[in-house]
Amino acid sequence: MKKTLKIAGIGFGILLSIVLIAAAWVQFTPMPVYDVVPPVVQLPTDSASLAKGKKVVELLCAHCHLGDDGKMSGRLFSPASDPFGEIWSANITQHPTKGIGRYTDGELAYLMRTGINRDGRIVGYMMCHPNMSDEDLASIVAYLRSGADIMQPSEAVHPAPAYLSSFMVKALIKFGVFKPLPYDGKPISAPPATEQVAYGRYLATEFYECYTCHSANFETNNLLEPEKSPGYFAGGNPVPDEAFNTCISPNITPSKEHGIGNWTEDQFLVAVKSGTRPDGTLLQHQMPRFATLDDTEVRAIWAYLRTVPPVEESPLLAAKGE
Repeated sequence: MKKTLKIAGIGFGILLSIVLIAAAWVQFTPMPVYDVVPPVVQLPTDSASLAKGKKVVELLCAHCHLGDDGKMSGRLFSPASDPFGEIWSANITQHPTKGIGRYTDGELAYLMRTGINRDGRIVGYMMCHPNMSDEDLASIVAYLRSGADIMQPSEAVHPAPAYLSSFMVKALIKFGVFKPLPYDGKPISAPPATEQVAYGRYLATEFYECYTCHSANFETNNLLEPEKSPGYFAGGNPVPDEAFNTCISPNITPSKEHGIGNWTEDQFLVAVKSGTRPDGTLLQHQMPRFATLDDTEVRAIWAYLRTVPPVEESPLLAAKGE
């Protein structure tokens, strides 16, 4: 019996030593640094491309990065009570040291493809567009470099995210759970608008990324293969507003009972562009009003959503426990 206990004690001691060594490695060794391989980016100068970049930046990027000064200087993104702690979105104005003025065009494109900043460190996936076409990504960079008022330099400096010192996040990064998105540098093209369903899929999953809010959770979205995201277009995601009040994103699959299967194409167009449902009520304010989308884009998104398998569940009722 004593021999058995001795062996068990030795085994436990070895296991404990391994755990302590691993914990010390996670906590005290430097964070990994990845190679940065910026692509060659040819910035467009035509008005149509700049208008396209403007739509993404002002409709989507501004939701997180628009500061109180009216510039893309960053804002409080999550409060201290959040599981990952207080997080401020970055200053992405053209300031030469405090904004993106220190980035080359290629470094910006690489960041948006992979989540790796110019120093080779992971900064997150929120602004990643791994499957956006090269042309559209370049239009975003072009607008970020433009003379738009919201892009002019801001002196704003924000605290580093609290999660960077979190043991859990360090462990996730160092054990490869949280890692950069792959990018092989191969050309990426968007389908033509004449291929309505394919074009609609591209807009809904890559360009405007509608699925990120309208799937189950930001944390479980599959950026590389959006269709594999849990609750794909079936909603259920708690989406916060600027005051950190949340609403549950709705099911927008073709389900007639729980989704938008009873809507018409024109009703969908009105809802997307004005925020008004077919019954006259307003959508939650967390849903941007996409007034600048042209009808061709909205109708293509509609055509694609009609091909998504209907999900016969209501995330709104589930959230209420009904």
